[in-house]
Order: sequence, then structure tokens, then C-alpha cells
Amino acid sequence: MDKCSFCGRDRKDVDLLIAGMEGHICDRCAEQAHSIVEEEFRKKSTFDLSGIKLMKPTEIKAFLEQYVIGQDQAKKVLSVAVYNHYKRLSQKSDDDTEIEKSNIILVGETGTGKTLLARTIARMLHVPFTIVDATVLTEAGYVGEDIESILTRLLQAADYDVEAAERGIVFIDEIDKIARKGDNPSITRDVSGEGVQQGLLKLLEGAIVNVPPQGGRKHPEQKMIPVNTKNILFVCGGAFEGIERKIANRMNTRVIGYGASKDATLIDRENLLQYINPQDLRSYGLIPEIIGRLPILAHLDPLDNSTLRRILVQPKNAIIKQYIKLFELDGVELTFEEEALDYIVDKAVEFKLGARGLRSICETIMIDAMFEMPSDDKPSMVITRSYAEEKMSSQDAQRLKAS
Repeated sequence: MDKCSFCGRDRKDVDLLIAGMEGHICDRCAEQAHSIVEEEFRKKSTFDLSGIKLMKPTEIKAFLEQYVIGQDQAKKVLSVAVYNHYKRLSQKSDDDTEIEKSNIILVGETGTGKTLLARTIARMLHVPFTIVDATVLTEAGYVGEDIESILTRLLQAADYDVEAAERGIVFIDEIDKIARKGDNPSITRDVSGEGVQQGLLKLLEGAIVNVPPQGGRKHPEQKMIPVNTKNILFVCGGAFEGIERKIANRMNTRVIGYGASKDATLIDRENLLQYINPQDLRSYGLIPEIIGRLPILAHLDPLDNSTLRRILVQPKNAIIKQYIKLFELDGVELTFEEEALDYIVDKAVEFKLGARGLRSICETIMIDAMFEMPSDDKPSMVITRSYAEEKMSSQDAQRLKAS
């Protein structure tokens, strides 16, 4: 009778017995072998910088261009920061001049590509990378996540290789949501505002932090993993809704007096974010200490019609390409007329939702087609401007606009 060559079970005692050249293996041993192989590969998949070809800033930016349209200045800043981060990690320890890390803060309206830039950078990195949301962070002892949970996520991305995690990159999204609630320093607890900023200081500058390996609350009996944040690069991003008023107020004080009218005409009031400086971040509610630990300040430009049109069709994972692929899987050839694409872009500008608005509008237009086409036998479908206008005039589109 056939039996497993590994555990010796007979065919009748197992669910499946796979035959080989000179033996057999049962389903249980196959599963166990699979888990052993995965574990061994996980041990070997360390983030080793020695054999990695260091990409130049121009090469990093060229990679970003494949997925992110526009935002040249922000892409340059990120490319240089990542390049310098790699150089810091490869610096010999006996050098007299130690290169310090330069954390970054990206400011831009919603839907302009802050998180997309971070996710795209993550595609090409050979160091542990994680994206965390600042909105869930609270002071220690309150409902929410402790600041140390940021490093827990990084440890998980590094498969709990502490040495690798200590040279990783962290993107903290929605950093503006932890701005302090009032103009003056708080004399009481600001649980998810100024208190979180104070807690972030030691992480951003560099300190040995005791991290709970599984996240959650810390307690005295819990085993902790010490992580040194000295070589961890932090990139922060936020929309900073309403900060344009702070910038406008500051700039108006500078254009009073002789030559004021001449200087005022040089200000691009449609894109005040390009004039942002650390003083504006302080006025918004970030404490001076945290601004000092984020020395590189970059802005993302608002998206105009031409940029939104390129976002719709050009990137590798462009929205229109995704819909065409979805229909192709059902054997349907989907095409969009140029006028229909123009209409989608116009609506996105009208709703002021940025690039995310493109997805919402496309979903509203395509939902009926995606519902009906799999059951129809039509080999092709053309999205015209009139079809798009008809779908957008529905009640669902009105609710989208109201949001």
C-alpha cells in the first residue's frame, strides 16, 4: 500500500497523497514543507544595502514620473532625500564628518498626490518602508494608538529585523490633523494634538525607543524591542486645509508701502502654497520643535485641467486604463471619446476633489455599464459625452457634488 515517505501515513489516513519518482508525500507534509520554505526565505530576505545599485536622484525621479503626473518640485525633493538616505546608510562609521538626516514635510491640497508619491517610492525601495496615519495617534494612556505604534508598523515591514528597521523610511500621513487646537500652548491635555507632537519629537530627531512588538498598549510585564530612530527617515504629509489664509495674511504685510502694487502683481493668488514657509506651519498649529525637526518643506501644486487630463490617461495605472482592463476581462472592448474625457476633467475641477475626484466621477458614470455589460453579448462599448452627462445628472451625482 502507498504511504507518505515523510511521515509514514497510509493513503487511507490522509486526504491527498502526491506521487513522485520514488516516493510519495501527503497533503499535511506538503503544507508543513511549504511553511518551512517560507520561513527560511523570510530569514534570508534581509535588507542588505551592500549589493544594491544606488539610484541617482534623476533616476528616482524618472521612476516617479511613470506613476505621478506633475509635481516636479516635490518629486525632486523626495528623490534627493531618498538618495541622501542611502548615502548616509552606506557611510563608513570612521568618517569624521557625520551626515545628519533631513526629514521632510509635504504640504498640498487633498488629491494632489502626497500619499501616491509615498506609495510609489515604496515600490522601488530596498529598505523597510511603511505608511502610518497620524489621525489615530493619541497621547499615551488614552484610547487610540501610542506614538510607538509607528515603529511597530516599521518592524512588521522589516519582518522584525531590528537592524533593517533602524534604517527604514516612515511616511506619516495627515500630519496636519495633530495641529494644536488653540493659538496658545495648551495648559491641559491636548490628547490628539499638541501631546502627539511632543511625543513625536524623540522619534524624528533620533532616540532609542522601546517598542511593543505586536502594537497595542504598553504594560510593565510586556516584552519590548529597543529601536534606534537615528537613521530612520521620516516623511510627513498633510493637506493643511485653510493654511492659504495664513500665507495670504503674512504676504500682505510684506507688500505694504513703496512699490507695494508692483510686488502684489507678482503673487500667484491661485497657488499660494508655493510661498509656504515654516512660519505658516507654526501659525497653523505645529509646535516650533517639530518644525525644526522637519527641515525640508515642499509643496504640491493644485491640479489644473491639463494635469488632471494627463492623470486620467497617462500613468501606468491610469484610471481609464483600469476600466479598459476590467471590461477586457469580460471580453468587451471599451473606448472613451475625447469629449467624454474632457467632461470628466471639467467635473473634477468643479467638485474640487483633486485626482481622487476623477475616480468618484468615473465610478458614477460607469456603474450602470459595469452592472449590465457582463450579462450582455455586446463586443464593444463607447463612452460618449452625452452618455457621461446623462449618468452624472442622476441623483447619485448630485449627492457626490454635495459631499
